Amino acid sequence: MSEPTPSPWTKLARVLVPLLGLATLLPFVTTGEGLVLGIAVGLTLGNPYSATTKKVTTYLLQGAVVGLGFGMNLRVVVAVGVHGILYTLAGIALCFVAGHLLRILLHVPRDVGLLVTVGTAICGGSAIAAVVPAIGAKQEDATVSLAVVFLLNAVGLLLFPPLGHAFGLDQARFGLWAALAIHDTSSVVGAASAYGQEALEIATTVKLARALWIVPLAMLIGELHARAQARATGGVAGPARAGSARYPWFILGFLGTATVATFVPGMHDPGMLLARAARQLLVLTLFLIGAGLTRQALRTTGARPLVLGVLLWLVSALASLVGILSGLVS
Repeated sequence: MSEPTPSPWTKLARVLVPLLGLATLLPFVTTGEGLVLGIAVGLTLGNPYSATTKKVTTYLLQGAVVGLGFGMNLRVVVAVGVHGILYTLAGIALCFVAGHLLRILLHVPRDVGLLVTVGTAICGGSAIAAVVPAIGAKQEDATVSLAVVFLLNAVGLLLFPPLGHAFGLDQARFGLWAALAIHDTSSVVGAASAYGQEALEIATTVKLARALWIVPLAMLIGELHARAQARATGGVAGPARAGSARYPWFILGFLGTATVATFVPGMHDPGMLLARAARQLLVLTLFLIGAGLTRQALRTTGARPLVLGVLLWLVSALASLVGILSGLVS
């Protein structure tokens, strides 16, 4: 049986998506523009290569983050990372408490509420992907949670830089706020890079430090889920399935390139060139992520999970902003 003839719009998308993807590699295209362009394509023409780009974007994002390490000063990285541990612990704890209470108040299904909370507390889609197998969540629950986090990521990437200027945040404070309040690493890096190099250094480091909590939290959540199931069935808790969680090994690559840039003589200028290339690779990645957004995904989010995501995000963003403005977080 022959395949159906593609529509003119599909034919156009097959040509336009690769061309626009290549265009995002031009040095004057920003991260925000790449994301908006991708969303526009996804919601109008659709992405005929969605299955492929969904796989590729993971590797592109990781490669971009590794390359950004060439633009980092590891002495700053270490200092910010050490101080950021306390902020990370406080932020995760606040997020989980608020997420639990809001989920009950809004009558959001347990797994959806947990996944949205995890995505807000740690690092968006990566954290959700790690926890889904740990709790055996249904595919539709994972889809709803990822859609909510994706929508808020897009908003955060575009909204945070002007808000940072409106609140009078310098680069250091904005980088910290972005890392504490925006979900995915890609959006944190995108927003911070639009604000300045110092903001990018601090935001990337603190956010990557938060990403390190994916594995222990996925293991803990999986163990608690297994025990809860055992109590509900009157059985014995089996081993948690958090071993399926994917450890963010690209962080080691980021630290490696940052080490080279910091301690190898003569690497400053080449390192900055490589970092700029990595930032442009990030623009392409955001374009492909945006092109994967569909109308069906927007409908799938539903009202209550989206309201949960927005309220939880506001709690996290406002709490961290108040802490930064008051000097409690610095």
